[in-house]
Amino acid sequence: MSHEDHHVLVEDDEDDWAWRRRIRANARTARIYRIGVFVLGLVVVVVGLLLIPFPGPGWLIVIGGLAIWATEFERAQRVLEFVKEKVRAWEQWVKRQNPFVKLLAGLAGLAFVAAVLWVTFHFSGIPGFFPDGLENWMRTTARI
Repeated sequence: MSHEDHHVLVEDDEDDWAWRRRIRANARTARIYRIGVFVLGLVVVVVGLLLIPFPGPGWLIVIGGLAIWATEFERAQRVLEFVKEKVRAWEQWVKRQNPFVKLLAGLAGLAFVAAVLWVTFHFSGIPGFFPDGLENWMRTTARI
């Protein structure tokens, strides 16, 4: 392992998986494996970033790609830990709030999702599996 790799690669002695230790034992397979992990993580992160404006798990997918990278790269591990800390802090903050603040946070999240859905359907059209009334409602609200 080169000096550069020492600061980027997750340490072998911290690896509990025998199959990954075997891959890392050979420099060529280790490099191919790392490239594969990088490419797979990149694809997952990019797909997640593309999905963020839409309702659904865009950020969760981005974090999943980061978790893939974190299996091989220490910098990604640090970023993933930072994200986990911030999510835990937000969760603890919400738990400490009174029911009214929790309700407001929930309504703000619901309003955001509704706005994203409305904008998505307005520009891309409504999928055929939705009732016809939704399309009529969208037409009337677009005129307002």
